[in-house]
Amino acid sequence: MAGDATTIARPYAEAVFARAVETDKLDLWSDMLELLALAARDPGLSGLIASPKLDKSQMTELMLDIGGGRLSDEGKNLVRMLVSNGRLSVLPEIASLFEARKAEHQGTLEVHVTSAYALKPAQEQQLAEALKRKLGREIRITSEEDPGLIGGFRLRAGDMVIDGSISAQLGKLANELGI
Repeated sequence: MAGDATTIARPYAEAVFARAVETDKLDLWSDMLELLALAARDPGLSGLIASPKLDKSQMTELMLDIGGGRLSDEGKNLVRMLVSNGRLSVLPEIASLFEARKAEHQGTLEVHVTSAYALKPAQEQQLAEALKRKLGREIRITSEEDPGLIGGFRLRAGDMVIDGSISAQLGKLANELGI
């Protein structure tokens, strides 16, 4: 299903990105898409999006009300188009694809690090500098703690994944031993 959502969302994200670059409003579109994606992820609203309880005009009004004054005229038009085409459910994917294109356009790379223990800001900075030297791009790091890794970390930067966790090493060893 996630692959289907990406396939459906990609043309919308590409069109929005092209318009954002053309009008020099990348940050405005980021904010609008973040707000709309957050709303679409809400369990109550996602249930309404998937159900036939509201007709298209009611759903449009609801989404525009949620957007309040934070949506530009073009943002409102996007909402109307997504409602009309029955694509509101892919808003989170549209926002994600847009952010990836924006980061690529700006020469930055989003890196997510999951570690067994919380990273200190100095460690995040050191990792960002090392990755910048290696990849030649500005790095933005987000991190989270997962004690299930036992030790080490898992790093995801675009399509690149580095799993240096103890749990992954134990999994490899178990596989090699046939356990």
